[in-house]
Amino acid sequence: MMYDVIIIGGGPSGLMASIAAAENKAKVLLIDKGNKLGRKLAISGGGRCNVTNRLPIDEIIRHIPGNGRFLYGAFSVFNNEDIIRFFENLGIELKEEDHGRMFPVSDRAQSVVDALLTRMEELGVEVRVNSPVKDVLYHEHQTAGVLLESGEKISSNAVVIASGGKSVPHTGSTGDGFPWAEAAGHTIAELFPTEVPVTSEEPFIKEKTLQGLSLRDVSLSVLNPKGKPLITHRMDMIFTHFGISGPAVLRCSQFVVKAQKKWDLDEVTVSLDALPDRQQEELFQELQKTMKEDAKKAVKNAIKGIVPERYLLFLLERSNIDPSALCASISAEKLRRFTESCKQFRFAVNGTLPLEKAFVTGGGVSVKEIEPKTMASKLMSGLYFCGEVLDIYGYTGGYNITSALITGRLAGSSAALFKG
Repeated sequence: MMYDVIIIGGGPSGLMASIAAAENKAKVLLIDKGNKLGRKLAISGGGRCNVTNRLPIDEIIRHIPGNGRFLYGAFSVFNNEDIIRFFENLGIELKEEDHGRMFPVSDRAQSVVDALLTRMEELGVEVRVNSPVKDVLYHEHQTAGVLLESGEKISSNAVVIASGGKSVPHTGSTGDGFPWAEAAGHTIAELFPTEVPVTSEEPFIKEKTLQGLSLRDVSLSVLNPKGKPLITHRMDMIFTHFGISGPAVLRCSQFVVKAQKKWDLDEVTVSLDALPDRQQEELFQELQKTMKEDAKKAVKNAIKGIVPERYLLFLLERSNIDPSALCASISAEKLRRFTESCKQFRFAVNGTLPLEKAFVTGGGVSVKEIEPKTMASKLMSGLYFCGEVLDIYGYTGGYNITSALITGRLAGSSAALFKG
C-alpha cells in the first residue's frame, strides 16, 4: 500500500497534521500504537481542553520559554486566531477565560476530539490504531515509509513524526520518536521534566508542617547561587508531603532543573513572597505600629489575616516569636526578621518529580535542524516533525497545545505538497 503521507501519533499535532494533509488532497494514513486517538487531548485542561490562547503572539511566545521564538515563522503561516476559526468551522464554539485561555463552550474535551475525528473521516484519512511503529524507513537520504512491529512495511515518500515527548506516558507518549529522529541524523536536546512539582528535603517539608497549605497570589522566585532571581512567577502554590506544587511552582520548575545543571548544584534556593503588593520597609513600619497600638494583645491575634493562619504561626516560630507572646514584648529585630520572612522566605529545593509525572517534556528534536515554516527536517528529505517531539516547551495555559496544533498544521500541509 502506498500513501502520500504517513503520520505517526494520534495526539493534537498528529490529528491536526492528518487533517491539513488531507485538505491538501493527499492520501493520508495516521498510525497510533494505542487503542484510541486523542487521549492526551481528552484529559487536557482538566478534561475541558484548553485548545489555544488568545493573547497577542509576542505574549504567547513569551509563555513558551523553551525555543518559543522558533515559532515566529510558523505563526506567520497559521496562528492562534486561525486555530480558533478552525475549531469554530468544525462546529466547536469557544469561549475565552482568564489569561486568554480558550475552552469549548461545552466544557467537554471529548467534543474537541470527536470534532477532529469526524473531520478526518470526512476527508478520508485512514486510521490504524493498536499498530506500534518499529522504525521509520529511510532510503538514499529520503524517507521511504514505516515498518510496523508486526513486520508489515508501509510505503510513503513523506512521514510526519508526531509521537509526543515523554510526559503523561499513560496516554502513549513514551518517547518513541527520538530514536527515529536520531537515525535520520537529528540531535536530541536532553529531555527533562517541565511543568512539574518541585521536591525538597527541608525539615519542615519532611515533617509535613505545612502539608496541604495553599497560598494564593504569591510570588515565587528561583535564585541563582548569588541570590539573584532567575525567574519569578506570581500565582497560587501549595505545600505537599514531598515539596511544593501548584501553578507558580509548575512554571518555576524548569528553572530549578536548569540551575542545577548549569551550576552543578544538589540544591537550589527558592524565595517565597507571600505579600507581593507590599514593600518590605512599609510592611515593617505597619507591623511596628500595630505592635504599639495593640501592646496588650497576643501577636498572633494582632496581626491575624496578614497571611493564612497556619503560615503565620509557622513564620512567627521561624522568627523566634512565640505566637501567644504580647505585642509589647517583641523586639524590633525579631519583627524585622518576621517581616523579611513574609517577603522572602528562602528554602532549599533539590529537584522535581520525574518526567513521567510532568505535564510537559523539555528537550527533544533540535529546532535548529527544522525548517521553521514547513516543519521539514533539514537533514532528511520527506521527514517532518510536529508537537512535543520537538524541543519546544511552554507553560500550561494553552501554550503547548497551540504549539502542537500550529506545528501539526504546517507539517501536515507541507508533507502533502512534498513530491519526493
